[in-house]
Amino acid sequence: MQLPKPSAGGLLRATSPLDPAEPLWKRVPTRDHEGRPLSDFMMLIPRLGRRPADQLRRTLHEINAVLTQYRHAVVFADMNLRLNVLWVTVRPIPGICLELPAALKTRVPEAMLVAQRVQ
Repeated sequence: MQLPKPSAGGLLRATSPLDPAEPLWKRVPTRDHEGRPLSDFMMLIPRLGRRPADQLRRTLHEINAVLTQYRHAVVFADMNLRLNVLWVTVRPIPGICLELPAALKTRVPEAMLVAQRVQ
């Protein structure tokens, strides 16, 4: 799923499961309209794509609600149900890469922020 411009029905829209999607590196914006670099984060939601349709719909609704709440910060979002991964690209706002995943985890407790281990 991609995050289009805000609409009355919410931010997430379903893309056709029959159409092969371009790789993220081709679709994800890296700079805003003023040329500033954007940030991204990834969250893993185990077994999301294998859940019954009603549970899947509820979880996607919760994700959409959070992304809508943070629409001022979110530039792009992609939910890959094959990999059970949510990719979110955000504007350069201090702390947003922790605040937004925390808000998502509150609504979807099984969601896990994917991060590099600091050594």
